[in-house]
Amino acid sequence: MVTGGSRGIGAATARRLARDGWDLVLTYRTDAEAARRVAELCREAGADAVVVAADRTGAPDAAIEAPFDAAHAAFGRLDAVVDNAGTTTRYAPLADTPAEEIRTTIDVDFTAVVLTARRAVQEFTATGTPGVIVAVSSGAATIGSPGEYTHYAAAKAAVDAFAMGLGKEVGPLGIRVVAVAPGLVDTELHARTGDPGRTQRMAAGIPLGRAATPEEIAGTIAWLVGPEASYVTATTLRVAGGR
Repeated sequence: MVTGGSRGIGAATARRLARDGWDLVLTYRTDAEAARRVAELCREAGADAVVVAADRTGAPDAAIEAPFDAAHAAFGRLDAVVDNAGTTTRYAPLADTPAEEIRTTIDVDFTAVVLTARRAVQEFTATGTPGVIVAVSSGAATIGSPGEYTHYAAAKAAVDAFAMGLGKEVGPLGIRVVAVAPGLVDTELHARTGDPGRTQRMAAGIPLGRAATPEEIAGTIAWLVGPEASYVTATTLRVAGGR
């Protein structure tokens, strides 16, 4: 399962996992056509892929359950969850950010991650699957992102703490839980939040001198869900170009 699989890191991860031989359940919130295009690319790579609408705003139970139901219907089992779906609405100081936007960000970027992981653990334990949960965090979790989105950074810091705690909790069951913390990534997110030049402006402050591509983050995630990372759990892997 890849949540938020219609664009950016989620879409790149879906394509990479399809090439690696994984069948996929992809979720999206609004852009059904983009999700269908990603699923078709996955099928062209030899995978089976199904698409599920799941609006996690407010973290409703139906949005959490829908992709698990789809996995059962299509494949009969689930082996890994990449919880990538996230949101941020604008770059602004906290005092200028509407309360409802703050609530939505925390609901989608943290509460829904907790509920999805809870459901995944229930699934894995019921089927005896040594499953993997990878939560997409952010490099912002450790730098705070002052003046841009401190509430988003705080939600992602909570994801890091959650991955550590849950990974230790379910390790004895053979379940691994890891967070991935990308730094600056060249996706359309920056344009959607009203700052299309942010990627180029911030690249100069990164030791590697550039933003990551979504495919670079996808490669890290693919490694984490695979057998070569079988001893990696209860931690956050930072993929931020040295920043």
